[in-house]
Amino acid sequence: MGQKGAIITGGAKRIGRAIAIELAKEGYDIALHYNRSKNEALEVRDLIRKVGRQSEIFHLDLLNVEKFPSFMREIQAFNRDCLVLINNASIFEKARFLGTDFDLFERHININFRAPFFMTQQFASIFQTGTIINILDTKVARTLIEYFAYTLSKKALTEFTKMAAKELAPEYRVNGVGPGLILPPEGESEEYLKKLSEKIPLKKRGYPDDVISAVKFLINHQYITGECLFIDGGEHLK
Repeated sequence: MGQKGAIITGGAKRIGRAIAIELAKEGYDIALHYNRSKNEALEVRDLIRKVGRQSEIFHLDLLNVEKFPSFMREIQAFNRDCLVLINNASIFEKARFLGTDFDLFERHININFRAPFFMTQQFASIFQTGTIINILDTKVARTLIEYFAYTLSKKALTEFTKMAAKELAPEYRVNGVGPGLILPPEGESEEYLKKLSEKIPLKKRGYPDDVISAVKFLINHQYITGECLFIDGGEHLK
């Protein structure tokens, strides 16, 4: 068996970047997926190499599901012992039900649900064992309508997490992490998070390290599957 590896979709920016760098520090070689953020992906790759781990970047438009098999084979050539898949890549657009057109709906379902579905399928087809972690959202615990297609896609991914955990056991464990107020959406400030945090039980925002801790816990705990850890200061309790 060679050096253990991890695959992270959307690993060039935000929480995906933080997870990639931390798992490298934990001794994983990193297969870093990106679509449009090549420069940021190269930067993360170089940071990982500086901590003494191997890393390569792999381009894929997650709308092109027919390319998933060749994408996973490229990663297998990079590291035959990938033990972890983090389905992190996601899009997030605000629209209520009547304002959701076909294109917006398709983008969210295809990237936030269909892509993790088939990425997990390919991972389980190529690698003999492993841990899959789907990055969900605290919104899946409630019936929210402001981000209708987004929330629906994440709810579908949550149910898939449980179904895949049952289907793929015992060789694979499948779990989810549901972040809350961790990073402000693009275009919003830290003040935005501070204001929202006053409405949740712990009355404070979280940080990427909080999500990373949950990811590492799920990777290392060999007796948990089919679960979602809410990293949200109790927001899902509302």
